[in-house]
This record gives sequence, structure tokens and C-alpha cells, in this order.
Amino acid sequence: MTCVQKANVYMFDEPSSYLDVKQRLRAAEIIRSLLDPTTYVICVEHDLSVLDYLSDFVCILYGAPSVYGVVTMPSSVREGINIFLDGHIPTENMRFRTESLQFRLADAADANLVLDKSNSMQYPAMHKTQGDFKLSVEAGNFTNSEILVMMGENGTGKTTFCKLLAGALAPDGGDEEIPKLNVSMKPQKIAPKFAGTVRQLFFKKIRASFLHPQFQTDVVKPLKIDDIIDQEVQTLSGGELQRVAIVLSLGIQADIYLIDEPSAYLDSEQRIICSKVIRRFILHAKKTAFIVEHDFIMATYLADRVIVFEGKPSKDAIAKAPESLLTGCNRFLKNLNVTFRRDPNSFRPRINKLDSQMDKEQKLSGNYFFLENTEL
Repeated sequence: MTCVQKANVYMFDEPSSYLDVKQRLRAAEIIRSLLDPTTYVICVEHDLSVLDYLSDFVCILYGAPSVYGVVTMPSSVREGINIFLDGHIPTENMRFRTESLQFRLADAADANLVLDKSNSMQYPAMHKTQGDFKLSVEAGNFTNSEILVMMGENGTGKTTFCKLLAGALAPDGGDEEIPKLNVSMKPQKIAPKFAGTVRQLFFKKIRASFLHPQFQTDVVKPLKIDDIIDQEVQTLSGGELQRVAIVLSLGIQADIYLIDEPSAYLDSEQRIICSKVIRRFILHAKKTAFIVEHDFIMATYLADRVIVFEGKPSKDAIAKAPESLLTGCNRFLKNLNVTFRRDPNSFRPRINKLDSQMDKEQKLSGNYFFLENTEL
């Protein structure tokens, strides 16, 4: 980015991929710095909070994947994103999606679903040293029907923490061991090695779950697996592989589900649907999920509680004990010097421009993240 060649038009395709929240905002600032009176920037971005922060105008693309696509006229950022979420273009009286996508936290579960959180489990304080990197984990607890989202910069040990919980890594000598639990893990990087179709893979790995009507309704159908069910696994795109990996991990009978970056390779709509699928499954199945996620909108939708990772990336980091969504997001965003407000229509978190009036007011009051109106 430091030695970008001179041009009149710059085009960026998903610049936030693989970046943590801090890096995403830094990339957005660098891209905006390219603008001058004779320069244009066109950007494709699926992280809606980064898109909001980065853009002056938004064009919506809709259609049928691999069949046709339509590009709308530009709208203001807030209007454009809200039109996309609503699925309806008022100027053309055109509905391109049957239902709107919203971020009311209560939507994630059935209104009359009784959550059983009586079964509480503990994990001990731990340390893990890998080369020059040292991770310290504060003791914590979790219950059934709960999702804990891990927030932190890249290189602060979130994946290492997942592997410690899964038993794939042992803590340093002398540390108390993790309770033995059945764990299903979706890794960060997906390398397709199975020689066969998606259907054959599911029948081999998760046959009972895949054939269960409830699993089909809650997981398989919303993720549109039927569209790719007879394709060869090794020919799937990144987004298709991600959806398959999520179905595989949820289809394994486990006490804890460790899901590392479920939003990677998914478009904006798929991310919201995927969030709803994971949340509904965890609550209905009365299980626990630990999720690493850098898409802040997706992370805040999923989280019941938050584990914040602090420290120097690739050097020394600490995983704090789980805390509430409000206090955890406040701690995380304060470390990043970023504030979020919530859109009154779609309820999505929106990044305040640095040093804007709202940004200054929220920092002064210590409210880096607002939860108001989420339960209306």
C-alpha cells in the first residue's frame, strides 16, 4: 500500500479479507487517502461496517449467482446499505429478496424458546508458549445455549486458545488441564482433500445429522447446500467450501463447537444468514460455541459474551475472562480507539468517523459501543 502506482481509477476487491478489525480500518483509511479531485476508487467489500466506514456512495448488486446480475444507481452509504438489508429498492419498486435482514438480537432465537443455562463448565487459567509467542489465559466459565466470541488483533492467540480448548495443544507444564469434552472444530483454513461430492462427504462424516429433518431445516436449507450438493468437493469456491465446513462442524455431535472465522469468503447476505444458522443451532441444541470473528457486525450478532485478547501480536498476549457483550465490546473498541453507534432502522452497528462529533461524544462518556434499541 505504501508505493501504490499512480492512476486515475483504483479498484479493490475485498480488501478486508484475512485482516482483523484494526487492520481493516487502517486499510480503509489508506484507500481513502488515495482520493483527490481527479481520482476515483471502486471497492467490493462484504464487511458492512468497513464498507460503511470506507464509502461515500454505494451501488447494490443483485440477481441470480452464475446466471445474471444487476447494478443499481449509486445511493448514499446509509441508504444503500439499508436498501440492501431490506431487500427492496424503493426508487424502482423492486424487491430482490423475499425478507429483510435485521440485527435485532431477539430475532436469533425463537421467542418462546426456554434456554437451559444450568450446566456451567469451567476452564482453568493456562499458559502456552510457542516459539517467541506466549499466551496467558485467564480462568473462565461457559454454559449450555451460549456463544462466546473471541475479539482481538491477528497474532494474539485466538486460534491457539481454540486448540487448547479442543485438546489439540497441551498447556505449558504445571498448568491445570482442560476438562475432557467432545469438541467439534471448524478450522481457520480449509484445505479440501475429499475425493467425491458434497453429498458423499456428508454421508461419510455426518450421515445421521444430515438426514435429520431438524438439521435440514435449521442448517442445510438456509445455507443453500442443495445448490452444490452433487458438486465435487475439490471444485468448490471459497464461499461454498466455507458453507460446507460450517455444516460439517455443526453436524458432529459435540459439547463445544469451536468455529474459526465463519465469515471468510462469504458475501454480506451469506454472513447474516450464517450468523442466524449458528445461533439458532447452538440455542436449540443446548450446546456451547466459541467463535473467532473479525466481521464486527457478525461478531456482535452472534455473541452472548465476549473474550477479549490483548497484548502485542506474535509476542505476548492475554485472553481475558469472558464478559458481557457491552463491556467486552467497550474494552475491545477502546483498545482500537474506535466507536460504534447503532442504526435506528436496521439495528446494525455503524462505525463513527474518527474525530466526528458522535465519536468525540461517545469517547467522552466512555461508551465505545451502544446496545440501545436492540430489543425493540
